[in-house]
Amino acid sequence: MPKNKLVSPVLKWVGGKRQLLPEINPLLPKKITSYCEPFVGGGAVLFDLQPKKAIINDINSDLILVYTTIRDNVEKLISTLETYPNEEEFYYNLRNIDRNQDEFIKLTDIEKAARVIYLNKTCYNGLYRVNNAGEFNSPFGKYKNPNIVNSPVLRAVSTYFNSAEIEFHSTDFSEILSTLHRGTFVYLDPPYDPVSDTSSFTGYSRGGFNREQQIQLRECCDSLTERGIKFMLSNSATDFIMKQYSNYHITVVKAKRIINSIASKRGDVDEVIITNYEQHR
Repeated sequence: MPKNKLVSPVLKWVGGKRQLLPEINPLLPKKITSYCEPFVGGGAVLFDLQPKKAIINDINSDLILVYTTIRDNVEKLISTLETYPNEEEFYYNLRNIDRNQDEFIKLTDIEKAARVIYLNKTCYNGLYRVNNAGEFNSPFGKYKNPNIVNSPVLRAVSTYFNSAEIEFHSTDFSEILSTLHRGTFVYLDPPYDPVSDTSSFTGYSRGGFNREQQIQLRECCDSLTERGIKFMLSNSATDFIMKQYSNYHITVVKAKRIINSIASKRGDVDEVIITNYEQHR
């Protein structure tokens, strides 16, 4: 099945890997027959590889709902998005629906998925962020002409989802990793270890992702290795991460940090690509 170049991320997501693909691709195994991504996010690696068999997971259930809606009801999703104007009042009314659970549960799955896409395309800096109550809290972006309805990409992604054998889940990463068998390749892109005390991003999902979970993830990687399952992991190049994965193959790469509310903090930063197999560029 040839790759479709239109199959690409439908959402701008924190930590998205589209701009790092030139660094990631040469380090991937030559042949991938079964693929797993426990922190799928925007799905840049998934959509670039377009594997025929995959297990996809993300703790953010709203995100997974977007993907399953694109798979099952892409035309209704597109027609719903086409009715959403790029207006501040409409934006805040739609954003604030999750403050009233009685109103939120009345939304159909298509309306919920359209809401996520719309807010992602029109919110400030394209930053998906929720507060401690799990409520979307990014302000209106005031863009002149945001691409709210990218129909060709939505349809291409839907076609890919329906032509491949893909399982979608929204659960803890450890549950997904514990079910895998030898022959599956795993790409791990967790929330990154913060490079400073002030840079921690905890708004991706309720509860954030702390160092205890980073250690749990490394222990899962140890288990994958013991079971003969190949993995690749991306993270920030902190001393903590370097020490956690000192027994593995580590490549340091430069990545551009493009999502930050402070423009001066957008720029090249060191990240690591870690594998439990020999890396051949």
